[in-house]
Amino acid sequence: MPRFSVRWMVALLLIVVVGGAFFFCEYLIYFPAILQCAWPKTSHARAGTEGTDGRPAQDTAVRAMVLSDTHLLGAVGGHWFDKLRREWQMERAFQTALWLLRPEIVFILGDIFDEGKWSSQKHWEDDVRRFHRMFRHSTDTELVVLVGNHDIGFHYEMDWFKLQRFEKVFNASSTRIVTKKGVNFLLVNSVALHGDGCPICQSVEKELIKLSKDLNCSLQSLQPGGGATDGCDGSQLFPPSSPIMLQHYPLYRVSDAGCTGQDAAPPEERHLLFREKYDVLSKEASQRLLHLFKPRLILSGHTHSGCEVLHDNKYPEISVPSFSWRNRNNPSFILASVSPDSYTLSKCFLPEESTVIGVYCSAGACLMLLVLAHCMWIKGLLQCSSLCLLGKHKSL
Repeated sequence: MPRFSVRWMVALLLIVVVGGAFFFCEYLIYFPAILQCAWPKTSHARAGTEGTDGRPAQDTAVRAMVLSDTHLLGAVGGHWFDKLRREWQMERAFQTALWLLRPEIVFILGDIFDEGKWSSQKHWEDDVRRFHRMFRHSTDTELVVLVGNHDIGFHYEMDWFKLQRFEKVFNASSTRIVTKKGVNFLLVNSVALHGDGCPICQSVEKELIKLSKDLNCSLQSLQPGGGATDGCDGSQLFPPSSPIMLQHYPLYRVSDAGCTGQDAAPPEERHLLFREKYDVLSKEASQRLLHLFKPRLILSGHTHSGCEVLHDNKYPEISVPSFSWRNRNNPSFILASVSPDSYTLSKCFLPEESTVIGVYCSAGACLMLLVLAHCMWIKGLLQCSSLCLLGKHKSL
């Protein structure tokens, strides 16, 4: 075989190995992972199998995708390669999930940015621009973002400027109710629930009390024999459904000792005690939220690990793991099918970072073998040519 043909063949194999590994790890790997996920079917607590508009109940359920703790790295502590790698992973995962699953609404449970609590205006604008590029979406999908401690700082770091800067970017108050298809999603600014009378805490507390009153009046007004009730004049009416509560901090729990599953905290970390107002909300704030709203489900983030907790034997809480490889090897998100009277959840795992590293290492090993085989072939060819020339010389 002519030498140039062998060289072209080796070059082609190198391109196939390198290009194939890159294309698989950076694009294709998200498809088989997310294709294993599907929207769970809703069950119905009330009689009947149709929604209020006569359509099958499954058609009237809200398809909500819930993720948390993206932690877009900032200009101070973020290395350029770390930023490139993690942001590309989240962008491809999010865009693939949107394309395959078509959620109607997406919730991100805080800590959108890693350095929002101290970033300058210039760096803040750069972080926001990157976020909008990564989490771009069509008008068919509504994106709802909650505030976390890394976005505006822990309680002692937050101020009105950082809070309003965050709310302006995402065009909404950080404490409110979002209603979709008769389902009430209650968004709570849990960073401001220290209960120490700080101005932002007082504002959030006042808003929560108002929302609680509005929800209670909404539930009472549509009960049999209901109507105008005392103290409900001027209240904003919401659909008569107990809310799904979403926030960044989890409600109070001692530790993650009771958490299990492949996305739970590592065994050596599960028995570490949580600090109130830092790792979880205080006991008082947690009980107050449960008393005010009696949520049928709580979804929270912050810990970067998954967990299922039942508060007071009747209020389930799901901690949503981080969406970024920077915080865990196996990120995931929640798929929720929610109707006014029921909900069903499933978890969707993204590709593990260790798998991608393993593929690249295997491709590197193949490259080394190809180069070594080519060098040995060239060496053998040169030795054969030398022996032939030596034989001719002796015969002469």
